[in-house]
Amino acid sequence: MNLHFGAVTPYKLFIFLIVGSICALSIKAFLQYSGQGYVYILFTIVSNLLLYFGFRKKAIFFDTFIGLLLWLGFWLKSSVRIAFLDGVFRQPTGMFDGSPAAFDQALLISACGLSGFLLASIIRERFIFNYPDKMNAVSMRGLFAFYQMYRNYILTAFVCVVVLVAVSNVFFGIYQRGEVPRTVLPFGLSGIYTWLLLFGLASVSALMLHFEFALKKSTSLLIAMLALLETFLSNVSMLSRGMILNGGALFYGALRSLRIYSTTSNIRTLLIVAAIFGILFVSSVFVVNHLRAGQEIANITVDKVVENNSSNKLADLILDRWVGIEGVMAVASSSSMGWDLWGTAWDEKFDVNQTSFFDKELITSPYRNMDTSKHHYVSLPGIIAFCFYPGSYLFLFISIVLAGLFAAFVELSAYKMGGRNVILCALIAQVIAYRYMSFGYVPARSYMLFGTIYLNLVIIFVAEKIAQYMCDRKSR
Repeated sequence: MNLHFGAVTPYKLFIFLIVGSICALSIKAFLQYSGQGYVYILFTIVSNLLLYFGFRKKAIFFDTFIGLLLWLGFWLKSSVRIAFLDGVFRQPTGMFDGSPAAFDQALLISACGLSGFLLASIIRERFIFNYPDKMNAVSMRGLFAFYQMYRNYILTAFVCVVVLVAVSNVFFGIYQRGEVPRTVLPFGLSGIYTWLLLFGLASVSALMLHFEFALKKSTSLLIAMLALLETFLSNVSMLSRGMILNGGALFYGALRSLRIYSTTSNIRTLLIVAAIFGILFVSSVFVVNHLRAGQEIANITVDKVVENNSSNKLADLILDRWVGIEGVMAVASSSSMGWDLWGTAWDEKFDVNQTSFFDKELITSPYRNMDTSKHHYVSLPGIIAFCFYPGSYLFLFISIVLAGLFAAFVELSAYKMGGRNVILCALIAQVIAYRYMSFGYVPARSYMLFGTIYLNLVIIFVAEKIAQYMCDRKSR
């Protein structure tokens, strides 16, 4: 049975359920909200408009991922906790007192920041770039020809490298989330491990998926499984429960690629891939929990009142993984808010044996008394809270607009340098969106992430030029 992406009936049903659920939750939270009702309405409209912008026809991948991540961390988290949990938040909120005025201020700041991303998306759509509705051929003819010629060898080598990197990282502890490295490799090799695990190997998956669609004009179950295997092993080796990020980006990018290339996809294959993705994600969470327990990593609690209420456990698991509203609450309630705070935050230096500036200055951190010789946990304000350090709504709005435009420029670079590979674009956009969501720790080192992204793109670009040259020379 084949499904062409023109079929919309299941899509309409899904959208109806989502919209209905959002409306129901909005009404419940509005009735429970202690502050001014119009503030919550404004916050709800802006948050859900940003989510909608991420899935509109002219959305780029950054729109999708930043809209979804911020919607989870701001609107969904706030609405659920207001509607069902008496406005109690599990993560630290600094001096936030929970008063109606304090809630109004936090939601207004959040709406201002979210509006900045909305304007950036509008400017990008009108003046910078949009993806074409249709594309006909793979533009990376050099690498594509090389892949066709050596496909089996490439797939075998990819599996070997993925397994080798993941196993060695588990054994040596080169790069693991929240851990002090147990092994520091010479000649900058630790940085190479970090790049490969974060998105380097996933970039190879994006290239292979792109080429497979061109080869077979259909979904390739084998390559999809290899891509999922890579995300599973890499995240387990990093002790990360974030397999859904890279995996979700590759999956969504592949779906968009099918539509852009007018490829007919087998619905059975898509369902199998989705089911295996879900199984591997749940398995990765259990495996990482087991590995962390084996390393005696404590499950640190923040609020004993909330922790002891078993009815909150599911909400904690679903809601509190996403950085968002709590950072804004902490900054807005801080007596040190101002330009000095902003400048001091930019001066923060990386120290594996210290927690973050945000932990030490703005919240009562659960990480202050940790054994920093083994563990390196930090709390994160997020980009909206960070840009409100000076206390200026105008500065916040302008900063977020510029951040959104910069992200669009990087995604455009990925499209141009990556051979119009929309799956690769989705991966890069997700990395940027996640960085923005979790922004605030050693912010001056952000150049390292964006530098690595461009290095990743340069490697692909140069490899394509070399492959093109070899193909042209061979054909003479």
